[in-house]
Amino acid sequence: MIKKEARNVARKRRHARVREKISGTTLCPRLNVFRSNKGIYVQVIDDTTGKTLVSSSTVELKIKNGGNIEAAKLVGADVAKKCKKAKIETVVFDRGGYLYHGRVEALAEAARENGLKF
Repeated sequence: MIKKEARNVARKRRHARVREKISGTTLCPRLNVFRSNKGIYVQVIDDTTGKTLVSSSTVELKIKNGGNIEAAKLVGADVAKKCKKAKIETVVFDRGGYLYHGRVEALAEAARENGLKF
């Protein structure tokens, strides 16, 4: 009998593997992405102090349909603008165990287009 583990359990394992290698510092914080069916959430985290410096989400922006690529682009642009205000220029991208495809890729590209370096 084949026992297939849940997708979220596999994603958490992938995310833990990635987190062993990357961490955010004060000079170069970590841009973390969480994706759900209804929305996408982004945080810029300083792991040395354990504090969230900047955050954005489809809920915060009050986007009606937050589970699509257009919403991810808006969130990426918003987080880049907030990072500029907070004087954060470069970040380490943490895709959260998700594939760099679709909404995650759209968010990253929108953040890059609005001046965030990673």
